[in-house]
Parts: sequence; C-alpha cells; structure tokens
Amino acid sequence: MKKIQQQILAWFQDNARDLPWRKTYDPYHVWISEIMLQQTQMDRVVDFFTRWISRFPDPQSIAGASEEEVLKLWEGLGYYARARNILKSAGILVAEYNGKLPADYDLLLRLPGIGKYTAGAIMSIAFNKKYSLVDANIERIFARLFNLKEPVKVQKTNEFIWQKARELLPDGKAREFNQGLMELGALVCIAKNPRCKICPISTACQAYSLDLVAKRPVLKSPPQTIFIEMATGILMHNGKVLLQKRKSKGVWANLWEFPGGRLEPGETPEMALVREYQEETELTVGNLKKITTVQHSYTIYRVTLHCYFCTSMDGRDEPVLHGAQEYRWLKPEEITDFALPAGHRKLIDHLEKRKGWFL
Repeated sequence: MKKIQQQILAWFQDNARDLPWRKTYDPYHVWISEIMLQQTQMDRVVDFFTRWISRFPDPQSIAGASEEEVLKLWEGLGYYARARNILKSAGILVAEYNGKLPADYDLLLRLPGIGKYTAGAIMSIAFNKKYSLVDANIERIFARLFNLKEPVKVQKTNEFIWQKARELLPDGKAREFNQGLMELGALVCIAKNPRCKICPISTACQAYSLDLVAKRPVLKSPPQTIFIEMATGILMHNGKVLLQKRKSKGVWANLWEFPGGRLEPGETPEMALVREYQEETELTVGNLKKITTVQHSYTIYRVTLHCYFCTSMDGRDEPVLHGAQEYRWLKPEEITDFALPAGHRKLIDHLEKRKGWFL
C-alpha cells in the first residue's frame, strides 16, 4: 500500500497538468471547478472557469447577481441545476459563513449541489484534510487495480471502492494523492486504449497481470437512447423576435427560448409548430420557412430540432402565455444577452454565421 502511495505521489509531481484552480488551491476556486467538471470534459471547463472567476471572483459577487446573469455565464456547460445550486450556496455562504467555504465536511454537505464526492474534493484539495473521494476515473483505476468482477455502480462494489480510497489515502498528502489518482485516470488509466506501459502502478494492477484491463471495469448495460423530434419557430414582428422564458420548474427552468415543442404522432414539423404556437401563446402562425435542423443531446435523449421562421397570420403581437412565465420582443442582437437551451443556442449560432435574421 505504501508503495502505491509513493508511486502515485511521485507520478503526480512530475505529470500534474497546469490548471487554473491549482495555482492557489483557493477553496472557492476548487468548489467551482469541481462543480463545472461534473458532466463536462476538462478541456471545455478551463475557459468557462476563467470567465467565471473573472466575473464572479468570490461567493459575495455571485450572491449579488441575478439568476439570469448566472445562467447566461453558465450557458454552454449544460445541466443548469449546477449553476442554480451555486447561486443558492453562495447566498448561504454570505449569510452564514462570512462568504467563505467552511473547512467542515458535514457543513459542506448542507450546501445545495454538494454531495460526498464534492465535499471530499473540497476538504482534501482545498484544505488538504484527510478525506477520500471517488469519481469515474478512480472507479476505473480501482476496478482494474483490484480486478473487480461486478459493475462499479453496484452498491457492494461501490462501497469496496470507497473503502479502498480511504485505506490508500496517506497522512498529510490528501491534496496530492487524490488529484494524482484522478489525473492518472484521466491521462493514463483511460477507458479505451489505456497506457498501461507507462502506468506507475501497473506492477500492482491485478487486471494488468491477468490481461483483463480491456474488460475492466465491468459495465452495466447503458440506458436506452430516446430519440425526440421537435419544432421551433422564430416569430418576427416589426424587426423584433419573440422570446419566452420557461417556467421555474422542470427541464431548462428559467431559460429563454423560441416557442415550440415535440411532434405528436402523425405530425409534420410544420404542423407541430403551428399547434405549439397556438397552445403556448394563442398566436396563429404561418408562412413557415425552414432555417435549419439542429441535433443535440442531453442525458439519454437525442433531439432533432426543426427550426423555422414564421409570421403572425393576424398581426397580433401580444401572446397569451400558457407554457412560459414571461415574454419579450427583442432585436436579434439582444438575444445574445439571454441564456438559451443548447438547441436554441445552436440555432442562434447558425443564424449569426450566415448573417441572416430574415424571412
């Protein structure tokens, strides 16, 4: 065990990536980086993190911001509940902890959006306290190191991995060791084509000695992908575009969007768009002109979004909202100030590239 500790610590010292949150190990920086890294690849997070810290250098600056501004800065990372929880937590930190993250595991767990992994990361990486953590990288390493024959998400296997993470954690080196394990999983013990020849702990790896690395970790059958077809329409009136704000509950809560929705059985995208506008806004639209088709994904869903320009057939410009909490008529250039779901953002990007907000 001691040899594994030493090997990982030495490897991390020589191979640690230069990441912005590693410059000072400020607890706030560690917290934000860990939340961003949930569900998001490292190469995408660095730029988002830098922009975030520039605008929100501390919890006080977040607590003083509107949800709309927070969501807009988060736009592109997805899983917006993460941003909302940061905003809620910042308010708690300012109100109860002087704007500082507490160096207390149990208190961290009380903050919205912080579970045992994130609490362990903050305690060990920011404060160098002896708290273990397990992420997907560490699950993969331990599944191979100990040749685990059950999926890592099975409760018994997961408990075993957490126990080993605690046993391996050296005194006084939690920061370096935990980061070393995660870095090893990200750079060497990767899911496909792992680089076992340069792995510092390959001699202790049971799966490597048995030539079973490619079969570890054992994976559960992935959930079935659900394919969804949707239609959305950009309604223009007197040079402005209709945008509506989603309700405060559900998927993409409080984000702005163009009206539209799912195709029902037997509908064409055009039929669905006309129906959705009527149901959501009581506006009758027509003169549909196809702009593009956008593909995007979230969790298990694969969405095909059919995008159109449209006009109000009776000239009305005051929607009666049934699926949103407010609406605005905006100049096209103003839309970039609002946080939109990924599919609608891709539509905006398409229009900006072709420089065409016109029918």
